[in-house]
Order: sequence, then structure tokens, then C-alpha cells
Amino acid sequence: MTDDSEHATGTGRAITALAWAVLLFGLWLWGRGVTGLPGSTAGPSTGDVLTIGRPVDPALLPPPAKPLGEARPQRVDIPQLGLQAPVVARGLDARGAVDPPPLDQPGVVGWYGSGTAPGAAGPALMVGHVDTATRPAVFYRLSTLEPGETVRVFRSDGKVARFTIDDVRVLPRDGFDARQAYGPRQPGRAELRLITCGGTFDRTTGTYTANVIVSAYLTGTGV
Repeated sequence: MTDDSEHATGTGRAITALAWAVLLFGLWLWGRGVTGLPGSTAGPSTGDVLTIGRPVDPALLPPPAKPLGEARPQRVDIPQLGLQAPVVARGLDARGAVDPPPLDQPGVVGWYGSGTAPGAAGPALMVGHVDTATRPAVFYRLSTLEPGETVRVFRSDGKVARFTIDDVRVLPRDGFDARQAYGPRQPGRAELRLITCGGTFDRTTGTYTANVIVSAYLTGTGV
């Protein structure tokens, strides 16, 4: 027989696990093509859809840094893409997916504000459009990134969280494993996921054929 505190702890863990499962399923739905619009002019926009990961020797990457405290992200910089984009907090839509910024704001990145802050322990989730019906959007070239490259997140506490990319995946939506894609890679590490649609736009279904997932982990602060 368990006491009330043990029961409460178990219940809390069950609720957390359920909420995480719902979020992962929602992210999987989001990745099925919410950024694509019927009539989109985009062709293959994210590289080789059959590529599952780009392996890299962990010994060649820097060690993880100690996680930071919680603070809201304000801007994300990806030097290799020449990208500097404002970040806005987003919630979940009716399907349980992270609600991306409106399509009339194609240069804005959405952060799941009820989740982990970039730089804090755990995976922080950021989503962005790959294109609109007329032009490329903020994460159009996301799949061209490589392990070892840098993502910087400017935070509301004045700190700049510097992440090193350790994995880039273009995952076909068939057989997609949301937990593998979005879940934590190493317990206690501060991690970052950059997520967009990928592959090609299927005009029949109105969705993209894949998801681009860039994974990174905190390796320092400052520019």
C-alpha cells in the first residue's frame, strides 16, 4: 500500500508522460505538412528525403555545457544560413501540435512556450515554416546544416545560449517515430530541436512528404 504522497507523485508522473505523448503526436501531425499550402510552388526544398541522419564522431564535437536557468528566447541566429530571426512563444493548436507563427510572418520562429526554454535542461522545441504559397520561409534551408555547426539563441536574461548541432535528419512521414525525433537524447543535457516540413510537396494530399529535424545541444554561452 502506498501513502498519499507516493500516489500523488505517481499521478503527476503519469500526467506528465501523457502530456508529453500528446505533444509528440501533435508534433508528428504538424510535421505532416501544415506549412505547405495547396498550390505551393515549392519543389524539393530540403535535400535528400531518404537521408536518415548524418553520422558524426562524438569525439569531434565539444562537450556539453552545464544547463542554464529558464529564460524566454528572443532571437535565433544560424550563422551558416545567414539567418537572424525573432522568436515568439506559441501554444498548441486544436490538434495538440505546436502552433507555428502565422503564414503572414514567414520570417518568425515559434517556440513551444509551455516547454523547455532554450539553454535549460531538456529539449527545447522551435518550429518554423519552410515556405509559403509564394516564397521561401525562415527554415527553407534548414536541412543543409551539418553536425558541428552552430545555433545561437539570444535570451531574455541577456545570455546567449550557444548550441552545437549533432544531428540532422530528414525523416519520411511514413513510419515516423515522434519520440525519437523530438524526445531528449541524453538526460540532463540542454538540447534544442529545430523543426520544419521537408521533402517534396504532394499536391494530392496537400502535405509535405517528410520532416526536417535539426538537433543540437548546449556547448557554451556568448557569441
